[in-house]
Amino acid sequence: MLLTSGGVTNPTINAALVSLLGKPIADADALFIPTAQWGQPACSPASVMRSIAGPGLGDLGWKSVGVLELTALSSIDRGRWVPWVRAADVLLVDGGEATYLCHWMKESGLAELLPSLEDAVWVGVSAGSMVMTPRIGPEFVDWDRSPGDETLGLVEFSIFPHLDYPDWPDNSLDSARRWATKIGGPAYAIDDQTAISVGDAIEVISEGHWEQFNSR
Repeated sequence: MLLTSGGVTNPTINAALVSLLGKPIADADALFIPTAQWGQPACSPASVMRSIAGPGLGDLGWKSVGVLELTALSSIDRGRWVPWVRAADVLLVDGGEATYLCHWMKESGLAELLPSLEDAVWVGVSAGSMVMTPRIGPEFVDWDRSPGDETLGLVEFSIFPHLDYPDWPDNSLDSARRWATKIGGPAYAIDDQTAISVGDAIEVISEGHWEQFNSR
């Protein structure tokens, strides 16, 4: 996994992605998952299109990029969509609302499929990264039907994204520290120039600012 806050935003994160892929980006087939945006009130059809075409994810020079909308998968036969996922080298999972994304990963069957995708790389942006953690904290729950702040728990740490983002004063380091005291486990606050690589080991990849909390 490459768990980012803002996508592949600098050469250091790009190099980490190539290392995880084990091949050049130009030789890799990608599937883009925009689902988290539909659960986030601040997102829109226009923001989905900007994410697909915009910097840091869909525009990195992939061999091919397709769109996989999780809300559609439960209405079509698994025999159609599972081969699409298995054929992908990388899943590009956009931001939005992490508990909404978690719901549709389970409902669609993608969550169940993930452990068998041994060679695929998961590149998360914001909520697309947070969904892999045990909890996101109530501060980040924006889906009005969410049963809580629990997510998939496929990694043992939580993530506070967009640290010190200029337009979001609530994403300050002081806010992250308060969040971390309540999250109940290891956690990282990362800015948009930072990512966490999860492979044989956990490594912070950064040209920016990050903090680790509650380390064991």
